[in-house]
Amino acid sequence: MALTVGFDLDMTLLDTRPGIKATYDVLSAETGTFIDSDLAVSRLGPPLVQEIGQWFPAERVAEMADRYRALYPDHAVPRTLVLPGAFEAVQAVRERGGRVAVITGKYEPNARLHLDGVGLRADVLVGDLWAETKGAALREHGASVYVGDHLGDVVGARTAGAVAVAVATGPYSAQELAEAGADVVLADLTAFPAWLAGYSG
Repeated sequence: MALTVGFDLDMTLLDTRPGIKATYDVLSAETGTFIDSDLAVSRLGPPLVQEIGQWFPAERVAEMADRYRALYPDHAVPRTLVLPGAFEAVQAVRERGGRVAVITGKYEPNARLHLDGVGLRADVLVGDLWAETKGAALREHGASVYVGDHLGDVVGARTAGAVAVAVATGPYSAQELAEAGADVVLADLTAFPAWLAGYSG
């Protein structure tokens, strides 16, 4: 069976903070509701509705999440940055004859726009997942490794029985990721090809 490596999207492959901040700022201006967009982008990872719920009453969360997703392609996607080593990490998997699965908490159509926009090709893309539910998708697609920046990504890898490779490019330090149970902690994806070269799974 071919090697399948899963990757998270936000703050693992892509720095989506500038665009997410811009989208929250537009949503705030449209609705007249204060949103601390700097705070919001400091804690990316959990489902969108969780963050929206910090700023809007419960009865408006679904509506505001839909509006955010509608604003996202114009305001977030063009501002996205590729994190160092992302292309090389994906290429390293392909050079092993492997498959790349992007398993993300992001709304899947917007995740696809991101990948297409920067020219990153995934064999599998599954969105709208978080922590344990990422684990279910990793199992379904046969991923033996999952790479992510969040404690929830470590949980997802553990749930799937996959090797949890953490990158310290998101909200958590290398020490916090290790303490959460990551099997491997890298400073960023530039170190991933060398790690994969020594991986025998």
